[in-house]
Amino acid sequence: MSGSELERPTPEALRAAQGGKVADLIAPGLRVLFCGINPSLYSAAVGHHFARPGNRFWRTLHGAGLTGRLLAPHEGRLLLDSGIGITNVVARATASADELGAADYAAGARVLGRKLERYRPAVVAFLGLGAYRLAAGQPLAKVGHQPERFAGVDVWALPNPSGLNAHYSQAALIEAYAALARSLAGRE
Repeated sequence: MSGSELERPTPEALRAAQGGKVADLIAPGLRVLFCGINPSLYSAAVGHHFARPGNRFWRTLHGAGLTGRLLAPHEGRLLLDSGIGITNVVARATASADELGAADYAAGARVLGRKLERYRPAVVAFLGLGAYRLAAGQPLAKVGHQPERFAGVDVWALPNPSGLNAHYSQAALIEAYAALARSLAGRE
């Protein structure tokens, strides 16, 4: 594995990653805690968030002005220096988020609520409108800033950066995340 790129996991490693986890990137008092749905098998196999090559998370963060340069998944810990963290609604890796049920989201929402109470980020940003709707019990929510708080924390619901969310172009993702970045800048 080179310093700039992760080695692709083998099919055996991907199968073994089923149900695995990726450690949260979290610390007290973050500006924003990004909350994905759950880790992909690829991310669990390599141990880094949003690691699948087609995922647009890292390009979107940089394009939206949330990072000073384009970070690679293995550099995720650098986000903490900028007051940014990453967690997931459901901790266990699956081949597809479609494998998760209502009980997974309900249990994950309880765990997430405890994390938010402990770490107190200024904002939690759910990455995936459907995941936010299920976890927060807000079936009519739209992308953007939410009027309801989650575990006492300000909430944004943003489009999922997965390459599978193809109806959101890279430019549209950047604009949605840039709106969050502008909001965060207004808090400072």
